[in-house]
Amino acid sequence: MSISGDGPGLSKAKQRLGRYLAAAATAILLYAIVYQWALGYFTDETTTFLQALHVVVETFTTTGYGEQAGLWEETPPLLALSIAMQLTGVVTVFLALPLFLVPLVEDALRTDPPTSSSLTDHVIICTYTPRGDALVDELESMDVPYVIVEGDRDLAEELYAEDYTVIHGDPESVEVLEDANASEALSIVTDDDDETNASIILAAKQAAPDCRVVSLIEDPHVADYHRYAGADAVVSPRRLLGESLAGKATTSVSTELGDAVEIGEDFEVAELLVQRGSPVEGKPIAESGIANLTGANVIGAWFSGEFVSPPAPDAVIDEHTILLVVGREKQLEKLRELTLSSARRFRRGAILIAGYGEVGSTAAETLASSGVPHVVIDLEDKPGVDIVGDVTDPQTLIEAGVKEARGVLVALNDDTTAVFATLVSERVSEETEVIARANETESIAKLYRAGADYVLALSTVAGRMLASTVLDEEVIAPQSQIELVRTHADKLVGKTLAEADVRAKTNCTIIAVKRDGNLLTEIGPDFRIGRKDELIVAGIDQDIYRFNEQFG
Repeated sequence: MSISGDGPGLSKAKQRLGRYLAAAATAILLYAIVYQWALGYFTDETTTFLQALHVVVETFTTTGYGEQAGLWEETPPLLALSIAMQLTGVVTVFLALPLFLVPLVEDALRTDPPTSSSLTDHVIICTYTPRGDALVDELESMDVPYVIVEGDRDLAEELYAEDYTVIHGDPESVEVLEDANASEALSIVTDDDDETNASIILAAKQAAPDCRVVSLIEDPHVADYHRYAGADAVVSPRRLLGESLAGKATTSVSTELGDAVEIGEDFEVAELLVQRGSPVEGKPIAESGIANLTGANVIGAWFSGEFVSPPAPDAVIDEHTILLVVGREKQLEKLRELTLSSARRFRRGAILIAGYGEVGSTAAETLASSGVPHVVIDLEDKPGVDIVGDVTDPQTLIEAGVKEARGVLVALNDDTTAVFATLVSERVSEETEVIARANETESIAKLYRAGADYVLALSTVAGRMLASTVLDEEVIAPQSQIELVRTHADKLVGKTLAEADVRAKTNCTIIAVKRDGNLLTEIGPDFRIGRKDELIVAGIDQDIYRFNEQFG
């Protein structure tokens, strides 16, 4: 299918312009006839129709009042006719004309998005959302082609202008999916509301019966219906997000590592929150004694929501720092002890859950299964809610016991409200840890500045879950703020880690290497990378993309 340069909207604009020009021409001709008659009737002068037409055009365009304007001064009917022509001209030329020309100019300047794609071995994303944007980042970081099928023309044009690979068309249409070359795709991702996704699944299976279809769902109860429609995999990021936040809230008062990621036997990567009053709080990394006391390595750190890898030796660890550490399980357990505050560790209060949607209810289930006491706060009175109230109201938090609580888990669906709830919680009880959920990645930094101790974005979790489902290369721990991937780096073969200088060039860290079935964790500057080595790389999304772009 070729790209059309004349859509339905443009045809209507041309039709309106045609009707306008016809009406304007008719008005000019009528005025010319009336003027020719009036001049002969009210004066002794005569004029040809062409001269009369010339006078009318001059009057309409305000370039003059006609060569015969002197004849009007003593003739009131002709003056009245002149006034009528001038007003009609102003309305016709200067007010009405732009209303018809501007849409045509805009359409002429508009760059239409394509309506088909010739990509192969690509991922088709139906449609564009912040979750899909996170998936795009993952795909680009691994050099996997993609195309977004977007039914909203304006949004498709905006994406196309921003250099996204996008086609305009209805993702529920079999023909549109065929135009996206679905039969040659690696997979098709449905990322709309749950009902629309079911329709897209059916269309996808008709357009490309053998193509893998991955569906992203809001409500976990619809998973079976999507599988029945033909989805090969169903992803529920809200449940994983709720479980992850609950796990982080639990480990914030425990020496257990909780959600550490096992890279190999007895070798793990973990994110550790530093609490106020802990032994390492307020110390530079070089003087914290982490390496000497525990043997673990700090490969990165979040400082007020900004990730740094590797952190500078003189970087000061504060109460909101999150350390990305790697080491043996016993080493990380010792380091965990150094990040905890004794005052917080022995708190007996419950964990407050603010918001009882899918994320909040999943967090509550997770805490209940672990035997952790919790109190649920929500605006609506429904089963499972302990306190009905507004979490942005200090009195509601005080009533829920925030001053004695182990922590506050902010699971609200609106980022602006989540930021304000975090500010209120920090104001009422600074000692209570805040674990927050964000919908958009842009809100993460705001939540950290508001006082949150740990933030995880739904769009990031969804994007990584989708990536780990549709790609062969494994994305480890999609619920982490840090991306961990297993990958090959052909351009590093034969180089030592010192020669490669990966950290300086990409901010990523090679934390381990899998060679001949064995996981090598003791890798120093002189370690040389082999052709078949599989690298375990840690970094944030854009840094992983930079790593694959330079070395993949």
